Amino acid sequence: MKRPLILVTNDDGMFAPGIKALVSIARNFGEVVVVAPNSPQSGKGHAITIEEPIRLHRVTVFDDIVAYECSGTPVDCVKLAKNVLLKDRQIDLCVSGINHGSNASINIIYSGTMSAAMEAALEGVDSVGFSLMNYSFDADFEPSKKYIAHIIESVLNEGINDCNLLNVNIPDLPSKELKGIRICRQAQGKWDEEFKEGIDPRGQKYYWLTGKFYLDDERPDTDISALNDGYIAVVPSHHDLTAQAALSSNPHLIA
Repeated sequence: MKRPLILVTNDDGMFAPGIKALVSIARNFGEVVVVAPNSPQSGKGHAITIEEPIRLHRVTVFDDIVAYECSGTPVDCVKLAKNVLLKDRQIDLCVSGINHGSNASINIIYSGTMSAAMEAALEGVDSVGFSLMNYSFDADFEPSKKYIAHIIESVLNEGINDCNLLNVNIPDLPSKELKGIRICRQAQGKWDEEFKEGIDPRGQKYYWLTGKFYLDDERPDTDISALNDGYIAVVPSHHDLTAQAALSSNPHLIA
């Protein structure tokens, strides 16, 4: 039987430990092709490159796995994979990550990891973004591997009902403390942002974005709640940003 074709991408770059871990899992379920940024692209969201050329370079990083570095954004990586590198083939699954750090709650909006997965989903490809709640380069991905393998296998065999995009966040816990997987809603939260002001060595002023995340959602069925309880949070996601309830509740706007 023909093996499924799995596209692997991320936003942390080709040499991030997270993508190495994801490739090591995905290769057990199909033919893997990797297209990833040539530098870290965290927080790029759904940005695309339109004012300069994008370059692809074949690299040997994962032994016998075909891999390309891309000079563009995570979304550029998926676009080039779909429309250039694999234009004559059907991609059966796109997996993005494993991201170093959280993409739960509102973070999905800013995430390059999830935007890459969403771009593939827009093209009709079942897609999953994986994130581990640890920002360190030395994060331990071993405890999460069996759960990631389970999700990949399940999506390949059964698909995703009523959507084609999953946002998966994994608590940074030892194997014995991971309790399993929950299907959740996205928690409501926001960033209280602050710009730190400084002066560079040339005497020019600069601003550095920082901030603190605030949860504004006490419901027990959210991704944040699941993560706090030691569960892997799986949020079925979608690109449609329509506020459905507002379609019929604003007649005063009609002229």
